[in-house]
Amino acid sequence: QVQLVESGGGLVQVEESLRLSCEASVRTFSSWNMGWFRQAPGKEREFVASINKSGTGTNYADSVKGRFTISRDNAKNTVYLQMDYLKPEDTAVYYCNAATGYIRYWGQGTQVIVSS
Repeated sequence: QVQLVESGGGLVQVEESLRLSCEASVRTFSSWNMGWFRQAPGKEREFVASINKSGTGTNYADSVKGRFTISRDNAKNTVYLQMDYLKPEDTAVYYCNAATGYIRYWGQGTQVIVSS
């Protein structure tokens, strides 16, 4: 069982920054690939970014490339999402995801609102 707790969401202005954190309650955090997804009102949940178990490999959605950075600290059981140059279309609930094989766990989400 993996419990994920996101934090760091909030209300910001266009082109400001936020850093989201997701702390995992699990003894083998380094065994899990981690990711961030988001869901805007009236839309399906979509992939934002992912990072492999060691932190040496990352992937991003085209919509956030060059603006968002995913990272992890395995000693702290935490994955981060640094979001810069935020746009109104980044407004969504952001969810942390832990995956290994066919097993996935989700956090409860943290709201990000970007105001123009």
